[in-house]
Amino acid sequence: MFVAKILDDKGHEVVTADPGETVASIAATLSERRIGAMPVSSAGGALVGIVSERDVVAALAEHGREALDRPVEEIMTRRVITCGRSDHIDDLMARMTEGRMRHLPVLEGDELVGIVSIGDVVKARMGEIEAEAQALKDYITTG
Repeated sequence: MFVAKILDDKGHEVVTADPGETVASIAATLSERRIGAMPVSSAGGALVGIVSERDVVAALAEHGREALDRPVEEIMTRRVITCGRSDHIDDLMARMTEGRMRHLPVLEGDELVGIVSIGDVVKARMGEIEAEAQALKDYITTG
């Protein structure tokens, strides 16, 4: 299965953050939207980073409550690993495992067109496994 299929199934909505937005605002959005990460985009729409729950927790551990007033650009991950719509989920699993990350923004050229989480990848893979198992059962019972 490819990223395009995952996005078609889950939707293409991406909640993004502004680099100047506060950590408190980001934490509230992550909680309200029940998401684990947000791509950070410049005013022109360019992807400049990603901020995750882990980044928020690390900032709080290092700076205490003062971290909540800091801009997200101070805590975000700047070296963003991304994927494309034509990437296969096996490649995503490897990339996520090697990089110890749970979210990959999806780019089409320079345009942010979605985000895929490890949960999305696992759900897609489970669907593939279940379909394969059913196909084998059908083959055995009818063959």
